[in-house]
Amino acid sequence: MADLPDKAPPAPAEAAPKGTELIRRELATLPNEPGVYRMLDERGQLLYVGKAASLKKRVAAYAHPQKLSARLQRMVALTRALEVVTTGSEVEALLLEANLIKRWRPAFNIVLRDDKSFPYIALRRDHAFPRLHKHRGARRPDSEYFGPFASAGAVNETLNALLRAFPLRSCKDTVFESRSRPCLLYQIKRCTAPCVGRIAPEEYRKLVEEVREFLTGRSREIRERLKAEMEAAAERLDFERAAVYRDRLKALAHIQSRQGINTDAVADADVIALALQGAQACIQVFFYRDGRNYGNRAYFPGHVRDSEPGEILQAFIAQFYAERSPPALVLLAEPVPEQELLAEALSLRAGRKVTIRVPQRGDKRRLVELALKNAQEALGRRVAELGTHAGLLEDLAERLGLETVPRRIEVYDNSHVQGALAVGAMVVAGPEGFDKRAYRTFHIKQAPTPGDDYAMMREVLQRRFARLVKEDPERAGPGWPALVLIDGGAGQLAAAREVLEGLGLGDLVVVAIAKGPERDAGRERFFMAGRQPFVLDPKDPVLYFLQRLRDEAHRFAVSSHRGRRAREVGRSVLDAVPGVGARRKRALLQHFGSARAVAQAGLLDLEQVPGINKAVAKAIYDHFHDSG
Repeated sequence: MADLPDKAPPAPAEAAPKGTELIRRELATLPNEPGVYRMLDERGQLLYVGKAASLKKRVAAYAHPQKLSARLQRMVALTRALEVVTTGSEVEALLLEANLIKRWRPAFNIVLRDDKSFPYIALRRDHAFPRLHKHRGARRPDSEYFGPFASAGAVNETLNALLRAFPLRSCKDTVFESRSRPCLLYQIKRCTAPCVGRIAPEEYRKLVEEVREFLTGRSREIRERLKAEMEAAAERLDFERAAVYRDRLKALAHIQSRQGINTDAVADADVIALALQGAQACIQVFFYRDGRNYGNRAYFPGHVRDSEPGEILQAFIAQFYAERSPPALVLLAEPVPEQELLAEALSLRAGRKVTIRVPQRGDKRRLVELALKNAQEALGRRVAELGTHAGLLEDLAERLGLETVPRRIEVYDNSHVQGALAVGAMVVAGPEGFDKRAYRTFHIKQAPTPGDDYAMMREVLQRRFARLVKEDPERAGPGWPALVLIDGGAGQLAAAREVLEGLGLGDLVVVAIAKGPERDAGRERFFMAGRQPFVLDPKDPVLYFLQRLRDEAHRFAVSSHRGRRAREVGRSVLDAVPGVGARRKRALLQHFGSARAVAQAGLLDLEQVPGINKAVAKAIYDHFHDSG
C-alpha cells in the first residue's frame, strides 16, 4: 500500500471574477449614494466612465447584460475591475464624469473629438495702454475676453477690422517697451503708437472704452457717436479728422457684414444640433454673441454606435463645456435626458444661471433648423470622405503587400535651416483621416552637421519608439503604427531600419518616399526592406494619397520650425543679462540703437545711460566681455 502524503495538496487558486460575475460581487458593497463608477480591463486600462444618482442601483443594470446594447455588452465582458467614487450630488457626479471622459477618452464612452480650444479677442486691463490681441488657451485674470470665435480665420479678420476702427496696440509688452520709434502698424494706421507717445493716455483710454462697448453689443451707440463727430469735424473744415471717423465707420460696417447671419432672436447663445447616419454622427455648434454670429464648427464624436440621439447630445454637451464657460442660453434641436440636471451642472460650472431649451417655433427654431441643416450636410460629406478613405487604405495595403489594412499610419519629416533650430515632425492618419490630436513635434537636441538628415531622423525615431516600447512593451495599445512613412530614399530607410532593429522592432513596416527627378510630383520612388525600389502609376489614387500624407508631414514640420524660429528671433541677447528688465533694455536700445552696439559698448559708455547705475553697467559689461 502506497504511503499517504503527510498533508493534502493545496486547492487550486480560485479564478478572479470578471464581467457580470465581478459586478454582482461588487454590488454588495456599493453605496446607495451619487457618484461616478469606472470599468477597467485586465491591463488596468479604463473602459468606461458613468455617473449615477445611486451607484448601487445604476451599476446593478450591468448585472443583466441581455438588457444592454451590444456596445455595453462588450464592455461588461472585458471588465476585470470596478472603481467608484462618491460625490455630494448628482450634479457633481455629472461634472466629474465629463472631466474623466475628456481626460482619459475611454473606449466605450461617447467621446468628443477634435476639441481644441476656441480663439477669443482679448483686451488687457492691467496696463496703461491695453493691448488688443487674439488669445487661445487658458484665460488670465488681467484680461477681458470676447468670443468665442469658431476659427482663427474669423477672429483674425475681425481683429484686423477692429484695429482699423480702433487703432490700439497689438504688440507684446516686450516689443512695446523696447520701441524707440513707431513701427509699420502706425504708418498704415493700425496703431496710434502709444509706445513713443504719439497719443495721449486719455485719448487711448477713450479708444479702449469704445472697443469694449462695441464688443459687448453697443455698436449702434458707437456708430451714432462717430457719425456725429465726423459731421462736426467736416463743419469745422477739419477734413483730415473727418476722414479718420469715416474710415472707422467703414471698418465697423465691415465687421458686422462679415459676421454671417446676425439675429435679434438671441443675445448670447450656442445653438447645437445633431445629425446621425449609420454609425456616424455630426454635431454642429453655432455661436451667437450680442446677437452677432461668431461662426460655427462641426464635431464628429466617437463611439456613438448603439447610442440614442439624446444620449449622444448629453455626452457632447457635458464634455464640450467641461473646459469652457457656457453662455446664458443653449438651444437644442431635440431634448436630451436629464435636461434640467445638465442645465444645473452648467450653471454650477459657469457661476450663473444657464438655460437649456428646445424651441418649437419662431426665430429661435429657425436658428436650430439652420444648425441641423449644416450638421446633415457636414455629415454627408464626412460619410463620403470616409468611404473613399477606407477604399484607399485597402488599395494601399495591396500595393505595399501588407497583411492587413493599416489603421494607424505615422509619417515623419524634419525641417531646419543649415542644421539650426531643427524640428522633427510626426503626423498620424487612420481610417477617419488625419488625427491631429496625435501629431507630435521633436526639437532636435543633438547639434547635427548641417544637412545631416540621417542623424535627425535617427534621433526622432529613437525618441519616439523608445518611449513607445517603455509605455507599451506588449504592443497591445492603439498607439502602435501599422505603417511608418518617411520622406527620403534608401539612405533614410537604412537609418530608420537601424533604429527600429536596435529597439527590437524590425517587423515594423517602413516605407521611404523619394521625390522624383527634378522633384517632379507623380514620379516618386518608394523604398521598402526586402523589395526593389518601385514607382506607382502617376494616375493611381494611392499615389495621390501617399503624396497627401507626405505633404501634410512636410507642412507640419515646416510650420513647427517656423514657429520655433519666430520665438528665437523674438528674443534679444539683452534678455539674458542679469539685472536688465524691460525698462532698462528700452533705455539701452534707445541710447545705443541696437543690442549689438550694447554688447560692444565700453564700461564708461554704459554708465552714461539713464537708469543704468555703475553696478548694472559692470554686470552688462562683464556679461559680454567675460574672458573666462
